[in-house]
Amino acid sequence: MATVAAPRRALAIRVPRGAFVALVRRALRDARARTIAFLYIFALVSYIQPVAYRHTYPTLADRLGFAHSFAHNKAVVLFYGKAYDLLTVGGYSAWRVGGTLAIFAAVFGLLAAVRALRTEEDAGRAELVLAGAVTRDTTYAASMSAIAAAAAILWAAAFVGLVIGGLPAGGSAYLALALASVIPVFVGVGALVCQLAPSRRVALELGGAVVGLSFLLRVIADTSGSAGWLRWVTPLGWAEELRPFTGAQPLVLLLPLLASAVTLVAAARIAAQRDIGNGLLAVHDSAPPRLRLLSSPTAQALRTERSALIVWLLSIGALALVVGIISKSISSAGISKPLEREIAKLGAGSILRPAGYIGLSFSFFLVALSAFAVSQIAAAWHEESDNQLETMLALPVSRRQWLGGRLALAAGAALAISVAAGVFAWLGAVSQGVSLSLAKMLEAGVNCLPVTILFLGLTAVAYAALPRACVGIGYGLVTVTYLWQLFGSLLGAPSWLVKATPFAHVGLVPAEPLQAGAAAVMLAIGVLAGVAATVLFERRDLAAA
Repeated sequence: MATVAAPRRALAIRVPRGAFVALVRRALRDARARTIAFLYIFALVSYIQPVAYRHTYPTLADRLGFAHSFAHNKAVVLFYGKAYDLLTVGGYSAWRVGGTLAIFAAVFGLLAAVRALRTEEDAGRAELVLAGAVTRDTTYAASMSAIAAAAAILWAAAFVGLVIGGLPAGGSAYLALALASVIPVFVGVGALVCQLAPSRRVALELGGAVVGLSFLLRVIADTSGSAGWLRWVTPLGWAEELRPFTGAQPLVLLLPLLASAVTLVAAARIAAQRDIGNGLLAVHDSAPPRLRLLSSPTAQALRTERSALIVWLLSIGALALVVGIISKSISSAGISKPLEREIAKLGAGSILRPAGYIGLSFSFFLVALSAFAVSQIAAAWHEESDNQLETMLALPVSRRQWLGGRLALAAGAALAISVAAGVFAWLGAVSQGVSLSLAKMLEAGVNCLPVTILFLGLTAVAYAALPRACVGIGYGLVTVTYLWQLFGSLLGAPSWLVKATPFAHVGLVPAEPLQAGAAAVMLAIGVLAGVAATVLFERRDLAAA
């Protein structure tokens, strides 16, 4: 006998309010390590920048010299964006805090969305939640509510840091809002790529490409007088155009609000229709098997990570190329001697020369490559937490072989990326007539490797001993040590305390000679830490997420 399907509304389940609140609390608890880490970054940078500016440039004459040197210098604008007022503490803070933390806000929004949506699906937890009296709309709304609460926490951290740093409460609230406005846009981007991608890894790669494109568009808009209109097509440009402390334009907030609403609604509608664990991008499960790069655990890891490695290499290579191209512009900046001495405290030598500017720029590549090393350990942890490692170790593969191979792959990839940075920076510099030898720039690239190996080894030890906390520990070490190197000397800390960070022991080639002794020590510590990690990993049980 034929049956008649009941209307969809008749099958709707009324979700208890308590279930929604419980889902929000669980999402906040799961993301607490990431939220706390970004909270510290937002609060610290927001506090240090106005304090350091007052300390370094106490008089109007000092600030006029600084503004004359940096306001329109492409080499500096590349990293921090367009400056609208460098004569006041508020205007300077809007430039430095806004230019730096807007990128962190974009990364936070992407990571938060992918963790809340795609990671939950890949781990099988979303399916378990939906097996109860909970709808997809409810879980999606709960995830977005938890991310909104985390974004509010970051807004408060930036606001408190700025106020304690001596800025007015009203302007501080608006600057913090400009930073926070970037978060929902990239949450929407992350939510949308989670519906498109068949896995968490692909979602992160797609979302990372969008973040990189947004940054590149901002760089082009800020460094090219004829392409300023591009600032209106990137969320990072919208944050600049809000202009905290320099003639606020609050109507610009409509752009991130509209972009967030469109992407979040589109993601919600797609999520309600697609199957759990799948994405709209086709996965060819029926294609003939491809056995390439399956000869060993290390080769299999390369097969898994190759797309991410290519993205890292091309991204850093492209940025290095831009650094080389604009390095010549620094030579005519007219930087004052007191200002040059303050910048020299960061270890960059004289930035009046292209080599000095490239050396200073490579300090940012040190951080990027250190983050890359941590990301490789994070990939190993995800392989374990997703129960893929358990299957691998059921084969005649030892734990030392598996982890040692992953560390060797990460070190080899870091070397390739470092060399690429040196080569691309050299190409950009010589294209503008700058006299730099390829050998010196290769040395500048390889000079990034000791710090990278150091953080790779330390994070590997954390993975072997505390697997669930290893990612937070790794990124935390990189962030804290770099920020201390950046601001410790500017705040007048004792030299011995400033040198407690490994970044203080890197000679920024080509402006300075390579510090071979310090590099050897860091390499030795990193290698020994990697060996210790393989021993510790062999003795512990496998863990699940």
